[in-house]
Amino acid sequence: MPIEHIPPAEMPDDSYPMLLNTGRVLYHWHGGQMTRRAQGLVTIYDRALVEINPEDAFHKELEDGCRVRITSRRGAIEAEAWVTDRVPLGMVFANFHFPESPANALTLAALDPVAKIPEYKVCAVRLEKT
Repeated sequence: MPIEHIPPAEMPDDSYPMLLNTGRVLYHWHGGQMTRRAQGLVTIYDRALVEINPEDAFHKELEDGCRVRITSRRGAIEAEAWVTDRVPLGMVFANFHFPESPANALTLAALDPVAKIPEYKVCAVRLEKT
């Protein structure tokens, strides 16, 4: 059934010019409490990574593997940058499996007007090298 697009409650602006998308990676489940104990999975994916588009990384003088700070109106986290074209220009992706970089702490609890669920997947952020 087709529906009308409803933009996120918080869009990028001059203070927070990028869009953050949070989510999972293949190797971990929910908060990672169990999967971070499995040595095989930790060998493959052992730390919080923030995926950044190569063009955004170039303009912000960020390199693959450098530490970055993502700041929203609700707080900030730090993690390692992964420069990749998996994310579009103007967006960053952060997984929420690692408590030392709690990406969900950056999001807001605005309710979707149709589904009535919190909009935890997207918010406006700024990104900087630490």
